[in-house]
Amino acid sequence: MKVGFGWKLHGDGRSPRPGAVVRPDERLSWGRTVGLGAQHVVAMFGATFVAPVLMGLDPNLAVMVSGVATVFFLLVTRGRIPSYLGSSLSFVGVAAVIRSQGGDAATLTGALLVVGAVLAACGAVVQGFGARVIHAVLPPVVTGAVVMLIGFNLAPVTAGTYWPQDQWTALLVMAFTALALVVLRGFWSRIAIFLGLVFGYAVSWLFDRVFGKIDSSVGGGPATEHWRLDLSGVGKADWIGLPSLHAPSFSASAVLVALPVVVALIAENAGHVKAVSQMTGDPLDDRMGTAIMADGAATVLSTAVGGPATTTYAENIGVMAATRVYSTAAYWCAAGFAVLFGLCPKFGAVVAAIPGGVLGGITVVLYGMIGLLGAQIWIHNRVDLTNPLHLVPVAAGVIIGIGNVTLKFTDDFELGGIALGTLVVLLGYHGLRALAPAHLKSDPAADGPLLDEGTSAYDDDRG
Repeated sequence: MKVGFGWKLHGDGRSPRPGAVVRPDERLSWGRTVGLGAQHVVAMFGATFVAPVLMGLDPNLAVMVSGVATVFFLLVTRGRIPSYLGSSLSFVGVAAVIRSQGGDAATLTGALLVVGAVLAACGAVVQGFGARVIHAVLPPVVTGAVVMLIGFNLAPVTAGTYWPQDQWTALLVMAFTALALVVLRGFWSRIAIFLGLVFGYAVSWLFDRVFGKIDSSVGGGPATEHWRLDLSGVGKADWIGLPSLHAPSFSASAVLVALPVVVALIAENAGHVKAVSQMTGDPLDDRMGTAIMADGAATVLSTAVGGPATTTYAENIGVMAATRVYSTAAYWCAAGFAVLFGLCPKFGAVVAAIPGGVLGGITVVLYGMIGLLGAQIWIHNRVDLTNPLHLVPVAAGVIIGIGNVTLKFTDDFELGGIALGTLVVLLGYHGLRALAPAHLKSDPAADGPLLDEGTSAYDDDRG
């Protein structure tokens, strides 16, 4: 597969042979492949349109460019790495900070474009020097801390913006989503966030019928009387049309806020490549740099027209694990479906109508899960947090990130929150390591691979 085409039919084309998997260069019958593509769309759907909604970007555009980004990724990786590129949730906190500083959607996408370019450059370095460069600069003790502070930095967004809009709906949605994530099995558990949104729509509609309008704050503003679920914009929207595009603008302060997320994206991409490698049995360390470059370049393409940053999706890796079908043909079909959805403004109007209380319940769970992925990195790599070399920079950086601690240099320039927390963890760890006694530097797990061989951060025993 020089560019990822020319799939061979697997067996009889109906299902994977016993004990076998459908490899990236194979496919099932086209009917089944199209069906698998639709399943991949459902799996990525919740996070891909929730992310732009939380960042104040166009969800229609996000879904459409996710399809384009996926095609680009498959072409660059020459069909060896089956992955879907959806909207990255790692930038939700960044968006909140940039907007609190007076930035708009163009400022945000400009900052994300720069991050994409830096990520692509990092991918080129990794491809040139090998995956070991990741482990040297970003050991798991550092990446875990950065992922954690990025997730937990979002807590004030939920507490101050979404939850107060309708606390009882938020509470019910939180409980339903948690129940769906834990109790449901296989594919249904992987779309629990999406199911939580559907449940929230239904609850909001019912509460409007039973209790009437609610008097609450919208988006952190003054309290007003309004319907929980306002679908007036859906009837006015066209069935077919282009999403709204806009050019990015660039601000040095916004870029500095966004750049630390590069650390999380490198760790995320490395983990996904390792997970796919283990599931398909195809050694992919030699393609890790290419995958990171492709993701960075796809982010540049997306943000250049006003879309969000992209990343490879664990949700779709979970679908592959459940079906044992790793065919890139299914991802081509998924990308096609995504582009078609993006060309339907009526779909975008439905997404834009998501009640604030529903987002409150979803984000309580979602933001916490993002933060705890950092702890998962530590656990998988057996990071010893009793070692002061690990504990001190992590403790300081995480508190700075969660508490939005700031460091003011001039009237026009300051570092705070995610950016300052990341710098404290990264520079603090390497600086202290250079000065630490030998016995504190003898922990191989904390400086080893991001994931143990044979262990994936995305393993799921729920079938």
